[in-house]
Amino acid sequence: MDFGQLFNTLLNSLPNQVWYFVPLFILLPILRTPWFKGKAGEAMVNLAAKLFLDKTRYHLIKNVTLPTEDGTTQIDHIIVSRYGVFVVETKNMKSWIFGNKKQRYWTKKIYRHSQIFQIPLRKNCKYIEALQRSLGQEEVHAKGKSVSI
Repeated sequence: MDFGQLFNTLLNSLPNQVWYFVPLFILLPILRTPWFKGKAGEAMVNLAAKLFLDKTRYHLIKNVTLPTEDGTTQIDHIIVSRYGVFVVETKNMKSWIFGNKKQRYWTKKIYRHSQIFQIPLRKNCKYIEALQRSLGQEEVHAKGKSVSI
């Protein structure tokens, strides 16, 4: 018996109800990837901004790529309003996160699995600096403090 006949026999012997699970088995590994989780997190922030921010006072700009000294950087969300310009970095993680604002990297831990990642605070500073340069701004006010680059 060749492989083609064996495959056809297998396909014909499976009940019709099993075929509903095939897309699920194909889709499930994709849904568990960090890429998909990141996209889902960004979509949740986009939806929350559209639902809860007054459209006459806030304007949401998504997925902005700006030049930096060492290439480019991509900002997830920029919210522009008369109250200021807000740069939002989205992280969609389900785990314990260990670290503080003075460290360069944080550790996320779920059960026995640990992973190190660059802290969002540092990334946000890089985003703000790139946005400042693109807009020609010399100074920015962050948490009531004036920061110049």
